[in-house]
Amino acid sequence: MGVRTDRPSPTPHPGIPGTFPGFGEDAGLDLPALTPHLEAQMVARLTAKDFPAWADTAAKVGHCAHPVRLHGTSTTIDAATGEVLSTYSSADEPLGVLHVRCGNRRESACPSCSRVYAADTFHLIRAGVIGGKGVPEDVADNPLVFATLTAPTFGLVHGRRNGRKCRAFTPKGIPGICEHGRPTVCHAVHDDQDRLLGQPLCPDCYDYTGHVIWQWWAPELWRRFTITTRRHLAKALGVPQSRLPNVVTLQYAKVAEYQHRGLIHFHALIRLDGPKTDTGFAPAPGGATAALLTRVVEDAAAAVRFDAPRLDEDDRVRRLRFGTQLDARPIATRRRTDDPDRELVPEQVAGYLAKYATKSASDTLDADNPHWQRLRHAIDDATERTDADLHRRRIPRLEHPYGLLGKWRHMLGFRGHFSTKSRRYSVTLGQLRRARARFQRRLAHAHRDGTPLDVGDLNDLLRDDADETTLVVGQWVYAGSGWDTDGDAELAKAAAARAREYAAWRAEKKHHNR
Repeated sequence: MGVRTDRPSPTPHPGIPGTFPGFGEDAGLDLPALTPHLEAQMVARLTAKDFPAWADTAAKVGHCAHPVRLHGTSTTIDAATGEVLSTYSSADEPLGVLHVRCGNRRESACPSCSRVYAADTFHLIRAGVIGGKGVPEDVADNPLVFATLTAPTFGLVHGRRNGRKCRAFTPKGIPGICEHGRPTVCHAVHDDQDRLLGQPLCPDCYDYTGHVIWQWWAPELWRRFTITTRRHLAKALGVPQSRLPNVVTLQYAKVAEYQHRGLIHFHALIRLDGPKTDTGFAPAPGGATAALLTRVVEDAAAAVRFDAPRLDEDDRVRRLRFGTQLDARPIATRRRTDDPDRELVPEQVAGYLAKYATKSASDTLDADNPHWQRLRHAIDDATERTDADLHRRRIPRLEHPYGLLGKWRHMLGFRGHFSTKSRRYSVTLGQLRRARARFQRRLAHAHRDGTPLDVGDLNDLLRDDADETTLVVGQWVYAGSGWDTDGDAELAKAAAARAREYAAWRAEKKHHNR
């Protein structure tokens, strides 16, 4: 294993545009600037007698940054006959303990597991667009809309304006100088790396409490949006809402993304299928078009309202809604990808959504961001007010609408899932994970028995658990999390980054040689 602490200048690889000499098959690991303590730990690991065992273990878990360690045994039994097919013990592992992936979706927490999560999310979303993974290809004929729902304004902030000045003019009714003596205009043209992006023009004018409360109830707004969309859809098709499932069904895949101002907005692929069936994915009726679905989504997003409960008796009721910057556009999945009139390609949308499914507040915002710091202070203040209200009313924390707000401080008050889908949109993440585990077991058995793996006979990897012919019985004890030292963790992260670079290098090389 080669190790280097500096990257050579990015000179393209000969004959392969966009690649670098360090991304080839013999490249070493890129390591960050190391403290003497970390460097000593790494040297100790690299020169230890059990380094090959450690390297094999790290490779088995995909160089996960924080693997879970387990002690125990498992037995594989034929479900029909009761015959013991195989046994396994963690004591047989090279390091004497079983390491399994942490499975964290956040890129900042574990780049390796985050990459797997993003890949699974990509295939989940893509299957709902063009079929595959158990979803019929005819689903691509059903109307499909890509929608982005944003948050409303809580104060003027710096932003990109498609190459124009940030805020050359003030909104109607707002003077050029706020009551705190700060300008309400900005004539700068901000680039993507400008640290002013998302910062309020006047932090004292910005409604931080309203921001936090909207963020807390954003999942409720999305839930109401799906309900309202079905109501508007029934009205547009001229059928009672109770009969809508007999005509069309609404399916979606949604991810959440942090804006520079620290507010969540939702990206969603919304599909219109035919009548509800046991298997799903029925063809949409003739009158249900992508243009109709686009209008319905726009009208529903504009109509959603929610009156948020008060923090305490001194607070006021706030009427929450989505922002006016709604983007909804149809996707025609059957048109040629090189059609100049085509605005969105399904694979691009799937990759875009999968990318943001692995992000979090810590990935998006700088810890030194003044706006983010004030948001955290606003959450702390709201939590203190909630605690005082709990004490005054003498009720359990779970009965207060903001009782758990403090637990979501690290997420800037957002408590929802970053990636969700409707039941019949496509395959599930659980099915994809079980399919991967089945494939790995088959591959391991093939290596152990010295027999080739028939890759043409893998169609049953996504079958339901009810069809399993074997039963695995195990007894496991938690032994801890993470590697032995911080140096081990940095080596694992560097190896995971090296694997990503190598995969990109292979893919571009393959593309170049076509």
